Amino acid sequence: MPRYELAVRRGFAAAHCIRGHPGACARLHGHNYEVEVVVAGEELDGRGILVDFAELKAGCDAVLQPLDHSLLGDLPPFASENPTSENIARHVYQEVSRALAGVRVDHVTVWETPTSSVTYRES
Repeated sequence: MPRYELAVRRGFAAAHCIRGHPGACARLHGHNYEVEVVVAGEELDGRGILVDFAELKAGCDAVLQPLDHSLLGDLPPFASENPTSENIARHVYQEVSRALAGVRVDHVTVWETPTSSVTYRES
């Protein structure tokens, strides 16, 4: 059976520090994060669409907007866990999955720099 994957890339700017880190990342610093959300499915609707790109972008934006221009460690998702790229990717995956009922998020990739990224997926 064919499989379709759709991806959108969004961004946000935020500050964080990694509690317990032995190096410079323990100090307050910021990133211009890039986030790619990939959804997947086999069935297209009557228009030949898996998910409307506008709907996917809106769902991603709703999840990322509270993170933008914030100190991530001050936000509820990261009050008890470090705002690492790994935890950000998991948070975005779970929240976009909730925001877009009926859409299967395949994976989320978060870049904290143009050359450093992490991907989160659930089996």
